[in-house]
Amino acid sequence: MIKLQQLREMTREELRQKKNDLLDEQFNLNMRRSLKALDNPLRLRQIKREIARVNTVLREDEMGIRKLADRTKSILGNAKKEQEN
Repeated sequence: MIKLQQLREMTREELRQKKNDLLDEQFNLNMRRSLKALDNPLRLRQIKREIARVNTVLREDEMGIRKLADRTKSILGNAKKEQEN
């Protein structure tokens, strides 16, 4: 489970990618649940909550409540200079 502070340290693009990854995982788990082959049903609830956290952080940035990290300060190490070259 990812912490809220870690999400706030990510850039907007990283958050969008994280959300897409979580939505893909949620889809796959729902498909496995329909086949009665789900090992950990609690994981569906966890993913749903993580998606809500990501959406909250994105919305906070959109409304100007909190600003997200700059590209130069990303926790994944993607520097702005690397993309300019």
